[in-house]
Amino acid sequence: MTDLWEFYKSGFWVEPFLTWSIYLFILASLSIYLLIVKSRNSNIKNERRKIEYDVFIDKLLFTVVFEDVSFSNVVQNTDYLKMSENKFFRQVITESIINLHKNYEGLYAQKLEHFYQDSGLMNDSLKKLKNLKWDIKCKGITELSEMNVYEAFDTIITFSHARNKILKITAINACIKLAGTKGIVHLSEHTNPIDDWTQVNIIHAFKKHDVGDTKGIELLLESQNSTVVALGLKLIKELKLTQKLSYVEQLAERTANNLIKYEAQNVLQALNV
Repeated sequence: MTDLWEFYKSGFWVEPFLTWSIYLFILASLSIYLLIVKSRNSNIKNERRKIEYDVFIDKLLFTVVFEDVSFSNVVQNTDYLKMSENKFFRQVITESIINLHKNYEGLYAQKLEHFYQDSGLMNDSLKKLKNLKWDIKCKGITELSEMNVYEAFDTIITFSHARNKILKITAINACIKLAGTKGIVHLSEHTNPIDDWTQVNIIHAFKKHDVGDTKGIELLLESQNSTVVALGLKLIKELKLTQKLSYVEQLAERTANNLIKYEAQNVLQALNV
């Protein structure tokens, strides 16, 4: 310990320490610069490729939607076969299909859904659900729900218990779009509190997707979780479900929770008026 202290006081270590520090700083700066240049070049390259892909994809999807071209005919296109092996191309065409699907209904939307499934793009979305990053999971969930992949419902619903709030809300919204009330009745067994922000998003999802079948919402009123009961009351009030008033009346009579009783009475008063 004394030798170490003497070495420190001698100052012999200062010059090599400063020299190596400068070398490390230069090396780190150079590495960061090269990474920035590489990232920028990659982005520029992707932008150029995207412009090229967009032209091809627009023509391709036009024929699929408006000219009754099946996927079996599409795969005969050598350009498509070559491009479809590229991961970035598959991302671009998936985004294009999702955006188109939002603007079409009926037969046109069904054609896009069939192409999405037959081309294997649906499998790419399913793989995203297994990704460790929550934002990638959210993207996969959004793609599958937008394309009405009902087979993914059981997998998506498992994410409604996720700790990440955005992932949880994305999963619940997707389940509502795919299966209506079935997408939230499972919450009656939910033990964790459902915060106001999540409740607002759930109500918005019901309004956005214009869920007609509200059978089962009354089950939320039987939950032992007061926040789930509060959600059920808000849904009944916001969606003006007068056919559910008998369940609200029963809740107001039996509950020992004064806050829930007050909320139930408010719903009864609002809908009776």
